[in-house]
Amino acid sequence: MPFWEGPVWEGMVAETERDGETWYECEMCGMLFDDREDAATHEANCDDEDPTYIQ
Repeated sequence: MPFWEGPVWEGMVAETERDGETWYECEMCGMLFDDREDAATHEANCDDEDPTYIQ
């Protein structure tokens, strides 16, 4: 059984652990998300610039 059964996307979201929790990181800008699908959606639209909002 594969670890991830969700939708397949071209971007590669990095999985990391911080403070005992699993986070998903956009490999283009480094922004962290607590949900893999949110991270993948962001990465698909990321312009590789610093976010204009605070995480």
